Amino acid sequence: MKHLGFCSFLVLLHVLFEHAAGYALFAVKEVEDIGMLLPQVEQSVLNLGKFSSVIKLSAFFPFKSAQGALENINAVSEGVVHADLKLFLETNLPSGGKKKAMLGVSDAKLGAALQEELNLSIQTGGVVAEIIRGVRLHFHSLVKGLTSQAASKAQLGLGHSYSRAKVKFNVNRVDNMIIQSIALLDQLDKDINTFSMRVREWYGYHFPELMKIVNDNSMYCKLAKMIGNRKELTEEMLEAIEEITMDSGKAQAILDSSRSSMGMDISPIDLINIESFSSRVVSLTSYRQELQAYLQSKMGQVAPNLAALIGEVVGARLISHAGSLTNLAKYPASTVQILGAEKALFRALKTRGNTPKYGLIFHSTFIGRAAAKNKGRISRYLANKCTIASRIDCFSEVPTSVFGDKLRDQVEERLAFYETGEVPRKNLDVMKEAVIQYRVLVIVNLKSESKMRARNRKLFQ
Repeated sequence: MKHLGFCSFLVLLHVLFEHAAGYALFAVKEVEDIGMLLPQVEQSVLNLGKFSSVIKLSAFFPFKSAQGALENINAVSEGVVHADLKLFLETNLPSGGKKKAMLGVSDAKLGAALQEELNLSIQTGGVVAEIIRGVRLHFHSLVKGLTSQAASKAQLGLGHSYSRAKVKFNVNRVDNMIIQSIALLDQLDKDINTFSMRVREWYGYHFPELMKIVNDNSMYCKLAKMIGNRKELTEEMLEAIEEITMDSGKAQAILDSSRSSMGMDISPIDLINIESFSSRVVSLTSYRQELQAYLQSKMGQVAPNLAALIGEVVGARLISHAGSLTNLAKYPASTVQILGAEKALFRALKTRGNTPKYGLIFHSTFIGRAAAKNKGRISRYLANKCTIASRIDCFSEVPTSVFGDKLRDQVEERLAFYETGEVPRKNLDVMKEAVIQYRVLVIVNLKSESKMRARNRKLFQ
């Protein structure tokens, strides 16, 4: 095809390119069918000279500040037409004439918004995708005054700002901390159990009778650390043993067993290593308690209703398994009911067997208290209430456990109904009570906040 001057072509297709430095509008030469451009563009993408014969920079709108760039990129990512983009297109797109201008964009969502806002004919995919690929590769060469280094710096700065804004305004609040905490709590449980069994086996060579007297792993590690050599155990140490075991009879049994133990003798260096390892296990147990208290406080801030209904640990596991509180709130009750039992569900579907009645919510006390014939019914009811609680937690502005407490009372009433036949209250009546309590609580909080502000103003005057 003989190359003609660019101006001799009537431009029909324009391509919008969003860059960290600004918006760019490229004019593409006319052909009878836009699809005919595809082979030519594909062959010329890597060669700047050939690519420049297909497209030409029509207009460029540089962002005035980093804040402006961030606002525009947020609008683009959400498929919203920013005022800057609207003004840029209205100013530079040709209007009128026999042939209507067509705009190519990379994002179909943004294209739909532009079509509605500016009444434009939008083209996505196909040749437009290839043109944008070439523009992205040669952008700093196509725009005069923009170097490759400056373009890279703009992209890096905008990337950091965009990521920081997404982390700061996380719609999931701080449920990421809950997900990490419950994962660490489960890992600590496994590790503490493994290490405690190692201490039992190790110290059991020297004092095997202690293993039968003390069943609790944490207590056993504390005693192994305190007793050391069983031959040196005396009446004076009985009080210290009793503080650990919280049982005078058990403390006396340990003292008596140490005098007639069948265990082997142990060297001082072995005792040092056992005591050191026992100290580590005790410290891990102590840290686990602190972590659980931290998890309870976080659940009270992020998902107080879910925690009040089903407990902090089970609620945190549901959030972790769903990926976030928002994801959990989007799930229907039927999904929440079997969350955590996916393998059993798919196995049942494959073999056409019975599907599982519960997943993670099995660890709730409600299902354990229900009779065998009612476990499936109470799990379905509990999953329904968990869905309501998670949605309230996700979308309410003031965190409170009022609704969770009421939902828990409803589950208790349903359990009683299965056992005694006593008719529970209607959900509508219970929720009306909860709403009244919630409004009173919000008013009290607002009054306390206003008093605190007034007090602070007096202090600073």
